Amino acid sequence: MVNLRNYTSNGDANSSDTVGKVIICKAAVAYSPGQPLVVEEILVDPPHKMEVRIKILFTSICHSDLSAWQGENEAQQVYPRILGHEASGLVESVGEGVTDMEIGDHVVPIFNGECGDCVYCKSEKTNLCDKFRVNAFKSVMTNDGKTRFSTKDGKPIYHFLNTSTFSEYTVLDSACVVKIDQKAPLKKMTLLSCGVSTGLGAVWNTAKVQAGATVAVFGLGAVGLAVVEGARTRGASRIIGVDVNSDKRVKGEAIGITDFINPKDTENPVHQQIKEMTNGGVCYSFECAGNLDVLREAFLSTHDGWGLTVVLGIHPTARMLPLHPMELFDGRRIVGSVFGDFKGKSQLPHFVNQCMNGVVKLDEFITHEMPFANINQALQLLIDGKSLRCLLHL
Repeated sequence: MVNLRNYTSNGDANSSDTVGKVIICKAAVAYSPGQPLVVEEILVDPPHKMEVRIKILFTSICHSDLSAWQGENEAQQVYPRILGHEASGLVESVGEGVTDMEIGDHVVPIFNGECGDCVYCKSEKTNLCDKFRVNAFKSVMTNDGKTRFSTKDGKPIYHFLNTSTFSEYTVLDSACVVKIDQKAPLKKMTLLSCGVSTGLGAVWNTAKVQAGATVAVFGLGAVGLAVVEGARTRGASRIIGVDVNSDKRVKGEAIGITDFINPKDTENPVHQQIKEMTNGGVCYSFECAGNLDVLREAFLSTHDGWGLTVVLGIHPTARMLPLHPMELFDGRRIVGSVFGDFKGKSQLPHFVNQCMNGVVKLDEFITHEMPFANINQALQLLIDGKSLRCLLHL
């Protein structure tokens, strides 16, 4: 058992009582695939060089968390582990060399970091980073290959997607923490850590959808509906939502879809129906389901000559793309998008300001709120398709 005499319990992020000390706090720990998360006390080390320790105030559950919890990809399984990557909070302390943040700053964590110095970060053609890009296989800190979490008896607890937000306190590389406007409502800003930025950015930055364009969105979860919101703000003339859950229609229409298709309710392939509805196909399709058969339907639903399909769904399968190379000679294109092609640290603060000014509507995305202790209930809501984002209060 670790000697806890020099450790401090969960405190105020604006207080100096915890700076430089190991913090004892609550976290939801995954010990094995598909088993309930265990909410228990853990130890969180102080930040090392170029790291930041933040106090999480709000976190939510994304399908990527759900997939990792269920252990869909065996190669990515490592336990015990703290999942979670969509959150907001306050800076509790900073490590040596961190100059762009200080104690008390309002921040959101990002799973796709931006160091600002590497060849990727300096390129206008990508939002990836050499060291801190999204990596589901990474489970330790970059500095020393160790964890900043441990059990009370000193055993390591592993990290997830550069963030690990299912904890009252977490330690991140500074490249994965974005300082935002103090006046921004942190509850809503949680959504910008992943889902809304990923979906809306795919429309604005990746596809660059223009006014009057036609759009099809395959999968109306939080990311898919963020695509809908992005298409609405860009003035798309028709936004077709596709989902096997007809309950998604109401929420989709509230955000901006003009048409809805449930593949279970139609005898013909969805892409044929979309072509009939749009005189040959949509200008842009977005695959948000993580299903290769759906991806093929999305690809074929676009207009030949200029159609673009953007892949947003996470695909755990070992299967390859369901396309023949010659199909690309019909003029359709396909591309992937990570974090909506936003460069997190340099571009997200402006996006925050746009949300504060009403350019983007965020209220529709938060369907449930509950205490952090009820995290397993929140997971079940997502599994059952009953929630978009369940906001957990820490």
